[in-house]
Amino acid sequence: MKRLLASIVFMAVTPLATAATQLHLFNWNDYIAQDTVAAFEKSCNCQLVQDYYSSTEEMMAKLLAGASGYDVVVPTQNAVQALIKQKFLLSLDKNQLPNFKNSDPGFLNRSYDPANTYSVPYAFTTTLVGYNEQQLAKLGISPDDWSVIFDPKVLEKLKGKVTVMDDAEELFGAALKYLGYSVNDRDEKHLREAQQVIMAAKPYWAAFNSSSYIKELTVGNIWVAHGYSSDMVQARADADAADRDFNVNFVLPKQGAVLALDNMVIPKDAKNKKLAHQFINFMLDGKNAAALTNEIGAGNPNAAAAEFIDATIKQQKAIFPDAATLATLETIEASDAKQRRLLNKLWTEIKIK
Repeated sequence: MKRLLASIVFMAVTPLATAATQLHLFNWNDYIAQDTVAAFEKSCNCQLVQDYYSSTEEMMAKLLAGASGYDVVVPTQNAVQALIKQKFLLSLDKNQLPNFKNSDPGFLNRSYDPANTYSVPYAFTTTLVGYNEQQLAKLGISPDDWSVIFDPKVLEKLKGKVTVMDDAEELFGAALKYLGYSVNDRDEKHLREAQQVIMAAKPYWAAFNSSSYIKELTVGNIWVAHGYSSDMVQARADADAADRDFNVNFVLPKQGAVLALDNMVIPKDAKNKKLAHQFINFMLDGKNAAALTNEIGAGNPNAAAAEFIDATIKQQKAIFPDAATLATLETIEASDAKQRRLLNKLWTEIKIK
């Protein structure tokens, strides 16, 4: 849901706060609990001003075009990698982050930022399969395999009832996993194999859809959706609230999937660097970190948050993967210019045919 809504600007109102005590946060939409906003403002006697973006591309374009004034940004791992390369980020002062110790070691020291010099894990989502339990059971189709998205023999039973993400990296990542490759495999031969898998499945899909699949699943218009885990949590809750005669569920395919790990970073030109560190440290408190998961169903890379997370959410392997499942998940790494050109070419060929 954070990636699907248009950019808007929201300002939390704290009458006594002045410009000197404002923290400017650039974040995905609906990606912080409102109670947490109020608690942070009270703790620092400041005002949290939020500017939202709806895609990594939008965020990167704005930042690299010269947008300034942000104290904290929450980019996904491949964007962190690109921002480090652009020398855009401030090295974090860990002495100002005593709660950094709460971070789950399994989400630290990733290849995009070894030693977490510039970034601290915030939350994560997985890209998986959401589905209509009753309809798939009726057809005898198991949703825990990427074949439910890509195998024409399976799709014959689901024609017009499947949507996939309108996102080249995500869809190619799923197809590469289906073929047994890494989501970061940039071998042209393997990418063309993935393109053929996508092309063979395309006639059976209802749409490339990254904007309304929550609603489509909720009302029963589609039976299978390729999308983000937090969106599937929302779709399930909406279907339950509407008292539908079916259940929406979601599952990580057994071949593995994409893990999107969002991070907190501080731009070099941040005006309130001390306050930015205060905010990051505040969000690393276990109770504050847990509030985001409880509100939107995002995965949580904060080990101290576990005791505060709703038990029903913690039981969801797609949101909180066990060690074996986590080993099958991969974060998408930043591509170089040549790799991006090839992927864009293959994607264009898919969309126009």
